[in-house]
Amino acid sequence: MMKTEEQLKYPIGEFQAPASYTTADLREWINEIKTLPGRLRRAVIGLTDQQLNTTYRPGGWTLKQVVHHMADSHMNSLVRFKLALTEENPTIKPYEEAEWALLPDYRLPVESSLKMLEGIHQHMVVLFESFTENECNRTYHHPATGDNVPLKKAIALYAWHGNHHLAQITETAKQF
Repeated sequence: MMKTEEQLKYPIGEFQAPASYTTADLREWINEIKTLPGRLRRAVIGLTDQQLNTTYRPGGWTLKQVVHHMADSHMNSLVRFKLALTEENPTIKPYEEAEWALLPDYRLPVESSLKMLEGIHQHMVVLFESFTENECNRTYHHPATGDNVPLKKAIALYAWHGNHHLAQITETAKQF
């Protein structure tokens, strides 16, 4: 069965902010964040350079660009979390992810970004596991959306983000 462009773009569906945030949910999202670097490494380790240079959908990024984007996105997210923990509702800096994907470092082998994700996720997990309820409720302001984002929502978002891009890679790899 041929997948629609929407299914190719969002193989696990678009992010849906939870109506409520339970301790069990937070533990699950933190675990997903903790295990993402290993799951991603297993998904790409056997792929050839030609396969990594395959787009996950027509007009989309290559698998290599997806891996590098994940490292850049999660690097930015770690900074956002730290700003929210140390400042009162700071305004974060959005970035042009599509433009970043065209920079020369996105042509590097994926290993550099896999290593980045391993370190970034170690830092994230230590922070998240130490969060009090008050810290989970701290916010940052996203000027592109106008939203004040609670950190508990950001944890859910980045758990989804990692799984979302991992699914783009694993679904594409099924074609090889």
